[in-house]
Amino acid sequence: MEYGKLIAVTGLPGLFELVSSKNDGAIVRSLEDNSTKFASTRQHQFSHLESIEVYTVRDNVNLIDIFKAMQDDGGKLPEEKDAKAVKAYFEKVYPDLDFERVYASDMKKMVKWFGVITAKGIELKLTEQLIEEEAPVEEAVVAEVEEAKPAKKAAKKKAEAPAEEAGEEAPKKKTTRKKKED
Repeated sequence: MEYGKLIAVTGLPGLFELVSSKNDGAIVRSLEDNSTKFASTRQHQFSHLESIEVYTVRDNVNLIDIFKAMQDDGGKLPEEKDAKAVKAYFEKVYPDLDFERVYASDMKKMVKWFGVITAKGIELKLTEQLIEEEAPVEEAVVAEVEEAKPAKKAAKKKAEAPAEEAGEEAPKKKTTRKKKED
């Protein structure tokens, strides 16, 4: 199982593996009990763990960075029901967290998810495609936009040129009025 296939589904507890997606939802497998079910997009929203970011006092960080810090700590995870112990744990493991915007419930959820991920032996690794394509795609889009601007201006000038050469204005569209019925 890959970290890139893990999702959280609103309204359903725990983490899920994305088995298949459909137009109206997704087939997901629970990591806790391996049950497979269909989750409709009408009732649920899906969040890939790779796309979840966490507030810090500097820039936001990806959830996997928090998980790696938890893994590097190697200490025992706190009891997820004790909010004070969870906050103290994160102050030790990842002190840059913005504790005013990251709520206790979020921290509890991260502890629970990390426990499930480590129990299943899932490697904490972002999808290589996402990492490799992130910067080149942005650069390519900027280059395409910059190239398209002069082309649009040239096309606009070309369209205006024949009318100007003939010394005429472009023909105006005729509007038709509806006759009032008495």
